[in-house]
Amino acid sequence: MQKRWTVRSYQPKEEGLLQQVLRIHPLLCRLLAQRGIHTYEAARQFFRPTMDDLHDPWSMKDMDKAVTRIEQAFYSKEKILVYGDYDVDGTTAVATVYDFLQRIYPNIEFYIPHRYREGYGISTAGITYAIENDFTLIIALDCGIKSVAHITEAKTHGIDFIICDHHLPDAILPPAVAILNPKQYDCPYPYKELSGCGIGFKLITALAQKLGEPEQKVWRYLDLVATSIAADIVPMTGENRILAFHGLLKVNDDPLPGIKALITLSELKEQLTISNLVFVIAPRVNAAGRMDDARKAVNLFVENDFEKAMEIASILHSDNSDRKEVDNNITKEAVALIQNDASLASRKSTVLFKADWHKGVVGIVASRLIDKYFYRPTIILTQSNDQVAGSARSVMGFNVYEAIHQCKDLLENYGGHFYAAGLTLKPENVEAFRKKFEEVVATTIDPELLIPEIVVDSEINFHHIDNKFYKILHQFEPLGPDNLRPIFLARNVVDTGFSRIVKDEHIKFSIKQGNYGSSFSGIGFFMAEKFEVLSNRQPFDMVFTIDENEWNGKTMLQLKVIDIRKAAGY
Repeated sequence: MQKRWTVRSYQPKEEGLLQQVLRIHPLLCRLLAQRGIHTYEAARQFFRPTMDDLHDPWSMKDMDKAVTRIEQAFYSKEKILVYGDYDVDGTTAVATVYDFLQRIYPNIEFYIPHRYREGYGISTAGITYAIENDFTLIIALDCGIKSVAHITEAKTHGIDFIICDHHLPDAILPPAVAILNPKQYDCPYPYKELSGCGIGFKLITALAQKLGEPEQKVWRYLDLVATSIAADIVPMTGENRILAFHGLLKVNDDPLPGIKALITLSELKEQLTISNLVFVIAPRVNAAGRMDDARKAVNLFVENDFEKAMEIASILHSDNSDRKEVDNNITKEAVALIQNDASLASRKSTVLFKADWHKGVVGIVASRLIDKYFYRPTIILTQSNDQVAGSARSVMGFNVYEAIHQCKDLLENYGGHFYAAGLTLKPENVEAFRKKFEEVVATTIDPELLIPEIVVDSEINFHHIDNKFYKILHQFEPLGPDNLRPIFLARNVVDTGFSRIVKDEHIKFSIKQGNYGSSFSGIGFFMAEKFEVLSNRQPFDMVFTIDENEWNGKTMLQLKVIDIRKAAGY
């Protein structure tokens, strides 16, 4: 797949001023400045985040109302229901708030809506359950901000809501007794990008302060907060970076039994990073809701006995294995459908429908098709009862939600945001929708957006890369949106003659640059088709990240190659 390279701009003056106060390599100062870090104090908070840097939870709008209402429920011995979404952010949020509350108050339960029977957010079944079981307070986590009708209905039955949500509010808000959401236009809370679990964490922090509970009782959930931040792809800035930093320390030093069980089953031996949480821990948690019932994930997180936690984690591990098999099979089927149909292969969008595809993995399949096969806005549809339902994913820079919105006359329901959306429609409208969506995409998308972009942070020469440079670069962790792993561009690199294809798919690089004496090893996954670029030892350019590789007890720097192409003039 052809890729375009874009080198980020930088301000030499900003880089120079930062270098004067930090006295580290100018390239590292460039990376910091690109991330909005321009002063010594900002760099100190970036490299050495402390829990003291967190904002006062009481500065969040309605925090006083939320804490007061919970205290009232304690005093009146009301039944409290902690309600949350079925994904990683929702289940970690529910586990955090539920476990904290149930340690100090017995009259409490949690509720996770079933992904297929109830769908996302506050459900009719959830409200019915609360009414029939005499709950008078529901704490909604990672959902609720758009559930005006359901929360209005609950209120008529004497049920109050506290909403802890991080999604963008509409103009009309639900009639809750308290809404904790920094994205409200009149909320003074300084940081706007907390995860749903992060907002739940701020709630129990404030409640603990009001009740005189030690902060350690709140900090015990930091590994759950870090997992939510990693999985929900929120910006790795400000408070998210602080919470992720200290959450990773807890993940590695003293994880909750449920997290420890997932780590054990995943056979992770090295120091865990955000990447491990995203690609190893989160899929196992999500698999509970995708393949069966997400309540299992909450039960895992609140389990105090490690052996029992291992039993639950084993079920999630098995669910994830089933999920991988299912989504791999569906991906193969989807690729074959496109490759065997010239009209589908030539389109600017992908819309595929097969009635027996598993609803729980269609979003994963859409992402996989974009990442590895056909880089264009993609929708995967399957049969769901008497309707067709599916998930949409987009390419960088294209608003797939808006494109779907322009097809609304053919849809029963839809929702989402810029890069991801969900939709339902009648079976007889599938072909008309496929045609209309293609028309919308073809007439609105910039053709350049159909070529995947690699954003390069900086050009670099090999002689700048050493252990001292990497030691500081490594401290850019935890990595995530707005603080991605730095990507470098090296020009006029040559093969030493020892590069080779391994396992038929990957390239094991041995390369050097110019007159710089030492060579570097590198690995390029799924790049075997580009091996000819290295032939005849002609210069080529490469984009890569810098990592460490341990082999035979020795640790050395390794370049993780992302893309290569012939150098200009060759």
